[in-house]
Amino acid sequence: MKNKTYWIIAILTISIILIAYSYTKFVPDKKLSAMDCAEIPNVADASLFKPTIENKNRPPANKTPKGMVWIPGGEFSMGSNVEDESLCSIKGVTKDAAPIHQVYVDGFYMDQTEVTNEQFEAFVKATGYVTLAEIKPTHEEYPDAPLENLVAGSAVFSPTPVNVNLNNYMQWWTYVQGADWRHPKGDGSSIKGREKYPVVQISFDDAAAYAKWAGKRLPTEAEWEFAARGGKSGQLYAWGNTLKPKGKFQANIYQGHFPVEKGDTGEDGYIGIAPTAQFEPNSYGLYDIGGNVWEWTNDWYTADYYTVISEKGKVTRNPQGPESSYDPGEPNLPKKVQRGGSFLCTDQYCTRYMVGTRGKGDYKSPANHIGFRCVQ
Repeated sequence: MKNKTYWIIAILTISIILIAYSYTKFVPDKKLSAMDCAEIPNVADASLFKPTIENKNRPPANKTPKGMVWIPGGEFSMGSNVEDESLCSIKGVTKDAAPIHQVYVDGFYMDQTEVTNEQFEAFVKATGYVTLAEIKPTHEEYPDAPLENLVAGSAVFSPTPVNVNLNNYMQWWTYVQGADWRHPKGDGSSIKGREKYPVVQISFDDAAAYAKWAGKRLPTEAEWEFAARGGKSGQLYAWGNTLKPKGKFQANIYQGHFPVEKGDTGEDGYIGIAPTAQFEPNSYGLYDIGGNVWEWTNDWYTADYYTVISEKGKVTRNPQGPESSYDPGEPNLPKKVQRGGSFLCTDQYCTRYMVGTRGKGDYKSPANHIGFRCVQ
């Protein structure tokens, strides 16, 4: 699809996707890779991470719902003390994940994997549900847009033909007519043969609707991070402090020159999105808790939420997030927290597969790197 045809909707949609890409980036003269950086959180702040204290009570193993695992809950240190988004890039862009603070969550069940195409298809067949990306925008929603530009679709990652400065993510996102969960990249794409892949092109409301139908719900941000940490404290990643332990990738992320066409070298075994459960699970048995696709949480996003709750000076119990959203960069767009990073996360631009860091996105903006998992 040509950008020219749908430029108004493209700007409206892509400009509010944001996710981890909402911060303006400038490329240093010499860009180091993650493997060249000191993959250790700030030593001065290491003592801020206290040992995780897991709850002892566990339900009988035969009560565990199919496809889920028990997350014991307990008290843990939440947040990140890494000061930049790509390890050795610009300081301060992960400040919304600070300060580190103490949180308690009750135990819960969590899906082992992100919700797959076949699972979401079962929901649609049972309910007739229509996702946001499948609905044609109305003139009332976009009164200034020409009627011919009001077409159903969504945002799709579109690699650039040459290297570009990474200060404008509009260069590699395109609004594509017909892009939805059945056609992740638009007309001509399909999920046939990809039943075990994570469902994408899902808005927050789409994810919440599925969860309700399944007798589940979306996790809070605190629940998500507790589960992702797997009982460990202060680790940089869900699997430890090294990106490639024993030289092996532990998540589906982007290697190579971002965002250039054929730039992803696939050193982790996958170019683009991967089927679920292709890497080792974390200590709680959760697959793909870092990388592959971003995951919606139930919390509204505010940049200073961690500061607000930490200033209370006590352990926060079962936090539900702020009552409403506020992003100083785009104060009029309500956003939900997303976690885990995606197959597009790269040490050149966004390393938010780091377990304590946060993503964000307009809750009405699906894209082909956004999915979800549920809890109960």
